[in-house]
Parts: sequence; C-alpha cells; structure tokens
Amino acid sequence: MSNEPVLSLRQLTKRIGRTTIIDNLTFDVPQGEIFGFLGPNGAGKTTTIRMMVGLMSITEGEIFIKGKNIKSEFEQAIRHVGAIVENPEMYKYLSGYHNLVHYARMVPGVTKERIDEVVSLVKLDNRIRDKVKKYSLGMRQRLGVAQALLHRPSLLILDEPTNGLDPAGIRELRDYLRLLTRTEGITVIVSSHLLSEMELMCDRVAILQQGKLVDVKPIQEFVQSADLAQTYVIEAKPVERALDAMKEMEDVMEVKAVPEGLEFMTEKERIPDILSELMRLDVRVYGVQAQRQSLEDRFLEITGGGRIG
Repeated sequence: MSNEPVLSLRQLTKRIGRTTIIDNLTFDVPQGEIFGFLGPNGAGKTTTIRMMVGLMSITEGEIFIKGKNIKSEFEQAIRHVGAIVENPEMYKYLSGYHNLVHYARMVPGVTKERIDEVVSLVKLDNRIRDKVKKYSLGMRQRLGVAQALLHRPSLLILDEPTNGLDPAGIRELRDYLRLLTRTEGITVIVSSHLLSEMELMCDRVAILQQGKLVDVKPIQEFVQSADLAQTYVIEAKPVERALDAMKEMEDVMEVKAVPEGLEFMTEKERIPDILSELMRLDVRVYGVQAQRQSLEDRFLEITGGGRIG
C-alpha cells in the first residue's frame, strides 16, 4: 500500500462574493480508508465535495488526487475518481446492465468482464437485466456505486448515499463500502446526516463548521470525551444509601438514579476511592462501567448543537 495520500487538501478556500464558504481546509486521506465528512447544515460539505470533483471552482488552495492537482491536471486527477453527488442519475427505461454499458462506452478500457465484476460486487446479479424503473431506491444506489467503480477509481466520493434508504439498505451499503476498501483498496469519502451510521461505517471523520475544519480524528478518539471527568454507571445496593453517600463525596458530580443503577461524573482516578467508601458504608457494589459517548454526543458537544445535514 502506497504511503502517498489518495486525497490531499491544502488551504482550500471558496468565496462567493464577500462570503467565505470554505475557509482554509487542510487534511489528507490515505488509501483504503472510509473517511466521513460531517457538519451542520450549511457547513460546506457539499461545496467541498463539488470542488473535489471539479463541479465548482476553487478560490484559493489546492486539491491533489493521487498527487495530481485538480486545477492544473484535471483529467489526470479525475480519472482516479468515482463519485455520486446527491442522487445517481440513470436511464430508467434501460436495464441496469445497459446503463452500465452506456457509461462504459464513455470510459476507455472498461471491458464486459469488468462490468460483470462490479455487478457481482454490488450484488445485483439477479436484477441487472431488469429496467431501472423497477428498481428500489437501494438498488439504484447500488447501481450508482457500480457505475462509479467501472473504471477502477482510487477514490470513491459519495454525498449523502444513504438518503431514502431503509435500515436494511443502509446496512447493505455499509457492508459494500467495507468490502471495497478490503478487496480493491479503494478510499471512500462519504458525507451523511446519519451520525449513528457514520460511526459504524467510517475509520476517521472530519467535522466542518461554518466552512472551517474543527478536527479530524479516528472514530474511537472522537467519541471519547476530551474532559477529565467522565460518566460512569455503578450497580449498587441499597440504591438509596449509595445515592445519599455519593452526593456527599468530593469530585463526584451529577449523581442520579437510572434503570441500570446510579449515573455520575468523576475522574477515573477517583473510582477506587468511591468504591472503598461505599463498601465502608455497607453498600454492596456489583459493577461499575464507563459510559462511552456516541459520535452524535460528540458532534453536538463540538458544534454546540448545530443540526447536521
């Protein structure tokens, strides 16, 4: 696997009139990674994606795809890209197969064997000869992914690919993307408003807010609280005695009863002292567990509750 990033943004900026839409974005995405692009409505996700694929001009900065500059070497850069921006467009009166054949004629080097290969990859073998107008939305999304993969791109860009999909369709798409990164080494850039799904799908995520990059981190690091104090749940009996005792303890905050026991916030180093004090008071402790934040929790914390879209 090459050490060269598949995608590099360097001080990327987009202004329309006096308004700065994208402000100085810089990050790299390596080969074989599923990279999530998150942000509230109007944060600039789709604008950034449109600049990546040449649908919108760049005011300042650079985008490199496989080392090729999207501004000065557009054809060499874009040949490495497969993309679905918004919804995949198909000829509904044609079969899925003939849609792929039509697209393949516009791209040098795509063989019948490659068409069959991508059809199998997205598991449309049994329906590929049906007309697209008979396809469900999930099947159309899969056909769109097949079309985007025909020319063996290094980078697959999907803008809101889960729009309109039911839970089964979303899970199927997630599994296909994971398969692509493993079997073909493809890098995937995906934006979505479904934070729980992004948490399951992505290796790393970037959060945009008002056109600025807030942070880029692996999913596991993003969902860990940046604060020293963390939320815990303790299972103890009698609950009333444990609750009264913990309310009087130093550095123990926001103690409350929950179905699992008692929820509270403290620093990790305080846990042994808390357990010792409870046992001294004849409280039986059956377990204590740190509560992991979700990506949604961290997103709302970072953006101040901005609505994602």
